[in-house]
Amino acid sequence: MTERTLHHEGVPAGRWDGFWDALDEEQRAALRQASRPRLYPARRPLCHQGEESDHIIIIEDGWAKVTSATEDGHDVVLAVRGPGDLVCESAVLGSRERSATVTALCPIRALVVPASRFTAFLDAHAMVWRLVSGTFVRRLDDADQRLQAHVAAKGAQRLALLLANLAELSARHARPAPDGSVEIAPPLSQEELGSWMDASRETVARALNTLRRRGLVRTGWRRITVVDLPGLRAYAQGRPAP
Repeated sequence: MTERTLHHEGVPAGRWDGFWDALDEEQRAALRQASRPRLYPARRPLCHQGEESDHIIIIEDGWAKVTSATEDGHDVVLAVRGPGDLVCESAVLGSRERSATVTALCPIRALVVPASRFTAFLDAHAMVWRLVSGTFVRRLDDADQRLQAHVAAKGAQRLALLLANLAELSARHARPAPDGSVEIAPPLSQEELGSWMDASRETVARALNTLRRRGLVRTGWRRITVVDLPGLRAYAQGRPAP
């Protein structure tokens, strides 16, 4: 990537802010030329599980959830994607059907790049191949870490871990409030949070009550604000508050 410093797996040194932010201006211009802009309203799928792969999407603004349908027809939340993220790409690069559905949580502004143009772009910018590979590795590592933490923790601790991670993600795109609190940007419902942490909506509601009583979060309709991020992280890990 021109003069950028890369880790061995292809991820730029320092904080990771998404695929788009890791590109230089020349690479961004090339992708814009190869793409078409598109707006997705809230709840509109960006791509569907099981469909053929003919394009990738770069989110410019907004948030989406990644879900996979189980055999009994339930949608399980696997991740969220936000500004700067590359989505719907693994099936294109692997020449297979899409393994998950990506759905807008709020209005999204995005760039849609046909598969052939994206692979041509990667061929012309070889270092970006490493960046995309690094994205895959990070997502697999994140999934493994969440799974390990969820197995070891109770309901309120699992939710605390998820909210702490979402707060850190949100803080990359918007400054914390003067009091240090962080509003979680992806507008996830209690049901969606429960799906992500393999718990019922009722379990999430009880866990939120616990976290509110401890002064770690405050809540509104589809809105959660982390009041004490270090304390929330400590609670998730079973440590005393700092």
